[in-house]
Amino acid sequence: MTTTEKQLLAQVEEIASRLEVPGVAVGVLSGGEEHYAFHGVTSIENPLPIDENTLFQFGSTGKTFTATAILRLVDQGRVGLDEKVRTYVPELKLKDESVARDVTVLHLLNHTAGWQGDLLTNTGDGDDAIEKYVGLMAKIEQVTPLGKGASYNNAALSLAGRIIEKVTGKTYEAAMKELILEPLGLEHCFFFTNDIMTRRFAAGHSQDPDGTIKITRPWAMARGNSPAGGISSNSGDLIKWARFHLGDGRAADGTRVLSEELLKKMQEPTFEMPGSALGDAVGISWLLRAVEGVGIVSHGGDTIGHHSDFVMVPERDFAISSLTNSGPNGNQFNDEIVRWALQSYIGVEDKDPEPVRLEADKLEQYAGMYETISAFAKITVDDGGLLLKVDIKPETVKELYDAGEDPPPEYPPFPVGLLPGDGDRYIITEGAAKGMKGYFVRDDDGNIEAVHAGGRLATRTGSVPKEG
Repeated sequence: MTTTEKQLLAQVEEIASRLEVPGVAVGVLSGGEEHYAFHGVTSIENPLPIDENTLFQFGSTGKTFTATAILRLVDQGRVGLDEKVRTYVPELKLKDESVARDVTVLHLLNHTAGWQGDLLTNTGDGDDAIEKYVGLMAKIEQVTPLGKGASYNNAALSLAGRIIEKVTGKTYEAAMKELILEPLGLEHCFFFTNDIMTRRFAAGHSQDPDGTIKITRPWAMARGNSPAGGISSNSGDLIKWARFHLGDGRAADGTRVLSEELLKKMQEPTFEMPGSALGDAVGISWLLRAVEGVGIVSHGGDTIGHHSDFVMVPERDFAISSLTNSGPNGNQFNDEIVRWALQSYIGVEDKDPEPVRLEADKLEQYAGMYETISAFAKITVDDGGLLLKVDIKPETVKELYDAGEDPPPEYPPFPVGLLPGDGDRYIITEGAAKGMKGYFVRDDDGNIEAVHAGGRLATRTGSVPKEG
């Protein structure tokens, strides 16, 4: 390894200071050697230095924990990936009965279930929170046919968590401790605020368009969403997680936790989706893409004011975990430090493709209003490209934020450039989401019917209203 821990720290400090991220924790695993860099404070209101023990929410990377627990149950012969979900959750009700009947465990773990994925209703803090959440899934719409498209799906992972509860007879959190945390020695991973608040932890922050940084509340995600991303951890435990998934299925002490075959199967494509913000394919929870012909296995996470990234390059025995306590500048930090680490440690240059400029008449077909369960998106034509304006729905804001808090800040539209090729793939070229990719979806007649944005499928609902 030619890159030093001192160089990593210098890069972390430069990027975090420039982007005004309150606190970050970065861990790198390269060739078996670990490097760490910590910078900033836990909270701008009650600051403590970020250190090796500081806990951050890491959000949706927790989906890989849930998926690995399911794979342990597969290994034990208690769950089948191709088995119907109703085998384990017979009471499952969905708006489309045929989907409720036919959906399999794998559909839940590779984002191909097809229903609206961002059901964010808080079902309380009781041991029945996930059970209640799954009961609410009967009201969400089916967006794409089962197994025919990939769209990021938090609700599907909560249902996977309910399978774990039903099969083990334990709460999701207790089962995860038994199946994952204890066998792998992950002593700094916690679900409950009562465990987290007695330790050093990072508070979430947001950054307004004018640069103002403030604490974001509430701190915790709802318990019903825990299987989709409810774990908090320090940097060291996430590097332990990387060691396990870069290994052969054994824990550090040599104990067999998962068969090597199933561990590697998680990193193999189960559904192709070239051009998506999620990557080029989905494995079993892991998101897959290639850079310069080198396979990248990853999963990031966003919660309320926490933004993380987790990237592995199995063929180079490399991984990086980046934890931040602010957004959207935290997302920008993650992107920059991951690209720097890939280049500096293993010589992989991750560059954004160059978009093409098109005439307005060719761009008009993409303009319109689009919608998911949690947000509206407006796409307009602008100077050889497009502008993407995303607005969170009021009911979503109500679910996520305390009544006394200001609503999330309104950010300007993102510039979007179409990419060479078939013309329906795009990249965001500036702002907090710079580098995020997506694509437009056409119906059988060739008309644009949806846009894949942020990994989610947003359905076209009409034309952009005329001003005045």
